[in-house]
Amino acid sequence: MRKYLVSLVCFLELWLTASTAPLNYQFLQDVEYDKNVKPGTLTDVSVSLYINRISGVDENKEEISFDVFLQITWEDLRVQPIMANMVGEFVDLTKADRDMIWVPDLYIRQLREMKMLTLFEEISSLRLYENSTISLSIGATIIIKCDMDFVLYPLDVQRCPVDFSSYKYPVKDLRFRWRTENALSFPKDFGNGFFRLPKYVVSFYTEQESQIVNYSDDNHSSARLEITLSREVKSYLLENYLPSTLFVSISWGSFVVVPEIVPGRMVLLVTTLLSLITMFDTVRNNSPDALELKCLEVWLISCTLFVFFALMEYFIVLFGIRYDKHWRVSKSHHHHLSSMPPSITLQSAVTLAQSTMDTSINSASFQRENGLEPSAALKVSGGGNKIQPQDHSKATSASLSNIQDSVQNAQKVSSVMTRKRFRNVADVALMYAGSQRGRLDQLSLIIFPVSFLIFTISYWTMYLTESKKNFK
Repeated sequence: MRKYLVSLVCFLELWLTASTAPLNYQFLQDVEYDKNVKPGTLTDVSVSLYINRISGVDENKEEISFDVFLQITWEDLRVQPIMANMVGEFVDLTKADRDMIWVPDLYIRQLREMKMLTLFEEISSLRLYENSTISLSIGATIIIKCDMDFVLYPLDVQRCPVDFSSYKYPVKDLRFRWRTENALSFPKDFGNGFFRLPKYVVSFYTEQESQIVNYSDDNHSSARLEITLSREVKSYLLENYLPSTLFVSISWGSFVVVPEIVPGRMVLLVTTLLSLITMFDTVRNNSPDALELKCLEVWLISCTLFVFFALMEYFIVLFGIRYDKHWRVSKSHHHHLSSMPPSITLQSAVTLAQSTMDTSINSASFQRENGLEPSAALKVSGGGNKIQPQDHSKATSASLSNIQDSVQNAQKVSSVMTRKRFRNVADVALMYAGSQRGRLDQLSLIIFPVSFLIFTISYWTMYLTESKKNFK
């Protein structure tokens, strides 16, 4: 009970002290002051920032956090300082005074969270100047939501606009703008307008002209701060681009290894391929998500494909060697095809059939000239010669049958010859790829480096151009 009485007495003493404390300001006479009514028809609010430090950048949450001292300044002619209480050019107002005067309703559109800095008490100040200018300054940790696109990772440049505006008053009533002098200020160790993080270089830029943003049905004035995050590329060049390039270059060494040394060449190619796959998996797990393949992922996939194609080239060489040694069919098995004269073709078979038909027709004409019937022929029987009639249609049918057989045989011969030609071409190609006389490795030793060089030039030209577009 005694503790409650002591607390009550302390509270009453503080209340009496505050109520009897002299005011540092006064309202104009004959003016009914309303803290809910803004001063004047169009009120200008100036904004300035002292950026103390960058706390961090969260790529997964797409957030930027930094410690700032935010200062907003406006003019309210209805409030005047008491000259006797002025210290220098201004008088300090208390928290209770803040509740008695009009304060702009500051709204930060991209704000995720804002924490007031406190030590023994809240770090803030409210000052009233001689010309009725009021300045409110607060220290806070601000977490900004930034829409990031990581398709160009790690060559990406993130631009994050931050709008300081009013949600209640439209542009015709309240105008936010950056202060003319020292709109942005930094500590001495901050750098010339930029701050270095382990992964990013963070820079700040203010739009001097007031911007327009739309909330609900009205346009509102905004003082816009532009935050630019440009990534440090040196670490990615050393950790990802350089090792992957070396892996691809090492795979070209397999072209100078004798194809018969299978273990050495296979170990070189397979180990390089697995190393690139592991690197790609590590980058994909540790990099921020994107809707498309990221720039670094495109590079690693391309390097993996170059090594994979080198491995496929070696498989072709091995197949040629094995074909040359074990799978060649002996020429003696196909001697009846190879001994066939090349002149026997479909056209020659048709010519032969036509000559056979002409012979048949000439024989029938000869019989008519000698007074024989077309349906009769000579027949020999017993010990002498006798003429026995034969049907001429049967001879004609036999001739047509012979023609069909000749055409079919010619088609078969042509098909066999076509397959033989294709087989000869395949033999030459496999002999060219495999065996000690093959030159596929020699060609690959030139084609693969030139192709990789062309890809590298195209890759960096395209992505650096896109990165510069985003940086402007």
